Amino acid sequence: MMSGTHQRLDVTDRTRELPAVADVGRRVVARRSQGGSLVANVGVPLSLDWVDSVRVNTSAVERRATTLVARRTVKKDWQIAWLLRAITCMDLTTLSGDDTEERVRRLCAKAMHPVSDSVKGALGIQDLPLQVAAVCVYHLFVQTARRALDGTNIRVAAVSTGFPAGMTALAERLAEIRSSVEAGADEIDVVITRAHVFAAQWQRLYDEIAAFKEACGDAHCKVILGTGDLATLRNVARASLVAMMAGADFIKTSTGKESVNATLPVGLVMTRAIREYSERTGMAVGFKPAGGIRTARQSLEWLALMKEELGPSWLEPHLFRLGASSMLGDIERQLAFHGSGRYSASYHHPLV
Repeated sequence: MMSGTHQRLDVTDRTRELPAVADVGRRVVARRSQGGSLVANVGVPLSLDWVDSVRVNTSAVERRATTLVARRTVKKDWQIAWLLRAITCMDLTTLSGDDTEERVRRLCAKAMHPVSDSVKGALGIQDLPLQVAAVCVYHLFVQTARRALDGTNIRVAAVSTGFPAGMTALAERLAEIRSSVEAGADEIDVVITRAHVFAAQWQRLYDEIAAFKEACGDAHCKVILGTGDLATLRNVARASLVAMMAGADFIKTSTGKESVNATLPVGLVMTRAIREYSERTGMAVGFKPAGGIRTARQSLEWLALMKEELGPSWLEPHLFRLGASSMLGDIERQLAFHGSGRYSASYHHPLV
């Protein structure tokens, strides 16, 4: 790409031209092309028959996840376009015990300018609008982030409901959601009670998530399943369906605090649940893998999964997020290499 004259990267076109969507995902795309556009999820009554009918072939899921990574690769200009797309779908996050207002402000500054001017210049994309989708913080820092991002369309997300364990009383969790919304949060990442999944108490799980959704009001409700704690892929699939029936705007893999976080087999199960739900109801639900995603290559794997399983419509920030802050530094490093031909040290691309 960069031999002599720079050329602008068309992020939208090139991500959409990755190898064709797999047959298993074509029905969702066909529905849209035939005038059956999907709408935002408002939930449906709980169907226990649907939940109980869920079956997952674990070995088949693992084979599919392995072959997806092996067969779908992008190189050169195409890779850069996809990395830029990954940035636009990213939730920059700081959820540490030593968070400060200054750290949040620095994170917001990075969210508005995720790639340095020198790297953009080397790629010839100086005029390309580029920013992340959202900044995710604890409730205490919602107002700080809101002020720092004033005048942008970057959303503020707050983790809530006793994050990360979700082990506080329901009334306290609902009050926490309302407080974050009042403080200016556009999105609330809520934590389910995992015990409801283990005991197959689907009505209790449904009622809990429906209450979270109602408390969110106009803010998006992103439901964290804590998949690393759910023991089986069948539990993941069932919890995904119940969350969507209860009105989740997004389903999210993990808090990032579990011992096992986002994995491609789990992502495959969750995206297939999203696809089945959209086909039955005509409503679209977003997906957010989070935790353990640290490299530029991993971002490409997740984008490929979304395109293969759900189609290009899900390659947009309103339906796909990457909860992976440390990944941004590696993406910027790969972009710098593409523009200059040399790898820079990681400390040249700090997050905050």
